[in-house]
Amino acid sequence: MTEALSPDQAIERARAAAEAAKEAAAQAAEAAQAAQSYVDSIADAAGAAAHAATGGAIDPFVFRLAIFVLAIFVGYYVVWSVTPALHTPLMSVTNAISSVIVVGALLAVGVDLMAAGSGFARGFGFLALIMASINIFGGFLVTQRMLAMYKKKS
Repeated sequence: MTEALSPDQAIERARAAAEAAKEAAAQAAEAAQAAQSYVDSIADAAGAAAHAATGGAIDPFVFRLAIFVLAIFVGYYVVWSVTPALHTPLMSVTNAISSVIVVGALLAVGVDLMAAGSGFARGFGFLALIMASINIFGGFLVTQRMLAMYKKKS
């Protein structure tokens, strides 16, 4: 059974929940910043290792660019080699990934992590939010259409 709350008790609980949410958001922002610095340090270390292994012949920027280009080709061939039977589960996974992108984009748009120079981050966050939202909506439409193909016609 639920107990009836007075308006003052409800307001107090809402304030406590808001404070807890604010603390959780601050902790999430700190964790995201730590994760980003960890990923940056790994990428920098890999670029520096390639630079050192080749005696300075490979610039770390070129190393990162090569990884990006290879990822594009691998992604292209992976997506186009999917059989039609696996298309619906693949779209579901894509929707889940896009929902994670939406969370990151919302953080980029709404959280003040840097006092100066956050205009570009907010702009790109807004752009990522719009593009991921379109991707999620389109993915659900395609998934619904694919599932409709397997229904028996009455």
